[in-house]
Amino acid sequence: MKKIQKLVGEEEKLRMPIAQGLPWTTDEPKCLIKPPVKKNTIPIDLKLLSDIRAVERARFAHQVAEKGRLIKQYKMERERQQKLEEEEEIKRLRKELIPKAQLMPYFDRPFVPRRSEKQPTVPREPKFCIPRHKTIKCCRMSCNDMSGPSQLQHLPSSVEKAEALYKNRILQ
Repeated sequence: MKKIQKLVGEEEKLRMPIAQGLPWTTDEPKCLIKPPVKKNTIPIDLKLLSDIRAVERARFAHQVAEKGRLIKQYKMERERQQKLEEEEEIKRLRKELIPKAQLMPYFDRPFVPRRSEKQPTVPREPKFCIPRHKTIKCCRMSCNDMSGPSQLQHLPSSVEKAEALYKNRILQ
């Protein structure tokens, strides 16, 4: 029995855990190393597209202004050259336009006009007919009947009509 009690006591001791403390040291406590200090962050300049565009636009505006100034200078130079040329032309014309005495005509050989050697022009009778493509379709029959070239030759002129009427009145 004693043995059994011993075994039961030992089992109970094994069931209860024994707290073990930290070992005693003679060393001094260690100080923790501080982490390294980070440098202050420097902000990065932002490159906005609008700022880049403004710089490009300013450069372009400067180029346009330069070109306009060069064109204006070229025009002024050309006008100055043209003005100088005109002044030189005026001076030259003034020298040429100095009145000079005209040569005296020769009266011993008077001018006699000669007859022309060309043949005289042959007169043609006017065409009173209206071309077919210029007439209106509805009037073609009446216009062509009255104004055909064969009809005009047979119709008496207005002078002949007046003479005929005059003779008829005299005879009556």
